Amino acid sequence: MISVTSDQLYTWLALFFWPFVRVMAWLSVDPLLGNRSAPVTVRVAFAFVLTVVVAPLLPEMPRVPLVSGEGFLLLSQQVLIGLSLGFVLRLVFAAIEFSGQFMGLQMGLSFATLFDPIHGAQTPVLSQFMVLLTALMLFASNGHHLVIGALVESFRQVPVAVEPLSSRGLYTVVEWAGSIFSTGLQIALPVSATLLATNLAIGMMTRAAPQLNIFAVGFPLTLAAGFFILYTAIGYFPPLIDRVWQEAIGVMGTTAKGLAP
Repeated sequence: MISVTSDQLYTWLALFFWPFVRVMAWLSVDPLLGNRSAPVTVRVAFAFVLTVVVAPLLPEMPRVPLVSGEGFLLLSQQVLIGLSLGFVLRLVFAAIEFSGQFMGLQMGLSFATLFDPIHGAQTPVLSQFMVLLTALMLFASNGHHLVIGALVESFRQVPVAVEPLSSRGLYTVVEWAGSIFSTGLQIALPVSATLLATNLAIGMMTRAAPQLNIFAVGFPLTLAAGFFILYTAIGYFPPLIDRVWQEAIGVMGTTAKGLAP
């Protein structure tokens, strides 16, 4: 008869359980697999497969009973680390969506909406276009491999241990949130600046010819100018979005280091 001691059982469980908790917490806020359109079973299966693949490569896990004060502390820490790393990526999509909403508002397309599976709500169609472009840029540049690599590296930067986490990593996320939204404004700048000049020109035309129907002329002209500059500046977006992804992956590492005790 095979006998299993409690220490052996805790060792086997800890080898997979603690990494699984961190990976699952990261996936719950991941902008791609964490959206509401992705079935929960898919997320759980992906987290399980990823955990099984990387668990043998990770540092030794502490032998802590799951149902104990230390076990609850470890569980809370892994959830916090996973959420922090996933939130960094979600901020990228939030900033890109913000730039699309800003451009759509300037073009008069705020009424054209589609269902956004990431947020489970209606969002402007231009925001959806920018979000899809951002996701395609991530996969085209093999950024998803780098993201998973940064997640795995976090286990070396913040090992699973019964020690209090530092708050420096959370400050890093807050600082990143401020800088990433300024990047969103940079993405929307070409279209916004052109439409501002277009609106000024329409205003001058209205002053010169008061009988001109501003609603009949202004909206088509603004819409046409917006699409033209969007078509012209489409090559400007990929390098900027790629730089944003590179920064986000770097911030994931900085956040993990900042959370280390």
